[in-house]
Amino acid sequence: MNFETEVALRFDDLDTYGHVNNVRYGTYLEEARIDYLTAVVGDGDREFLAGSDDGIVIANLEIDFEQPIRAADSVTVSVRVPRLGTTSFPFEYEVRDDGRVAATGETTVVTYDRAAGEPQPIPESWRDAISEFEFGQ
Repeated sequence: MNFETEVALRFDDLDTYGHVNNVRYGTYLEEARIDYLTAVVGDGDREFLAGSDDGIVIANLEIDFEQPIRAADSVTVSVRVPRLGTTSFPFEYEVRDDGRVAATGETTVVTYDRAAGEPQPIPESWRDAISEFEFGQ
């Protein structure tokens, strides 16, 4: 995976068992996905989607838990886009705590035209940026 980001853990991420609650992992994947899109598609502009009709919606989310994350300050999330479809593409993730894989996950996102309220083809600028980053094309 060519992209990594650090995600800070918050005090309330821990549950009564003393480890990160399973629902928090979805938030870690979301933060990593936003960081990826900001860096790869948005040229570092975290607000690149705010004024655009282009967006994404999540069609699918899967998380496999390998081991618990206990009191850590942050986790490292690696992200990659293994392929691009016509209107959708998957993100694959690896959540690591101190170098150990704690969870893996995948989301499928659908590119979405906010004004029309419907799926749209992946914008060419996105396709070009992701292809260059992931596949060197």
